[in-house]
Amino acid sequence: MITEEMVMQKLYEVYDPELGINIVDLGLVYDVLIEDDIVNATITLTTPGCPMHDSITAGARNAILQIEGVKRANVELTWTPAWNPEMMSERAKNMLGRA
Repeated sequence: MITEEMVMQKLYEVYDPELGINIVDLGLVYDVLIEDDIVNATITLTTPGCPMHDSITAGARNAILQIEGVKRANVELTWTPAWNPEMMSERAKNMLGRA
């Protein structure tokens, strides 16, 4: 059985290459929905013009597909709500000197 916890653990392996911090700690993962062997993840980026858009989205999709039993991974990008630094974990804030 695929769980949200399994998906989030894999997404910890996906990094924003510009910041060097994973997308979970950055607060970029908004939602994970699992329907049988299909995982749908809704993520955002730090800015709409982020040049790493394709890299981060593909990285998230590939990470999810590594989970045993996942047949399809859909990663949707959203801009609502807009990301802001307060969405970061304390660990990410510490890494960026914002704590």
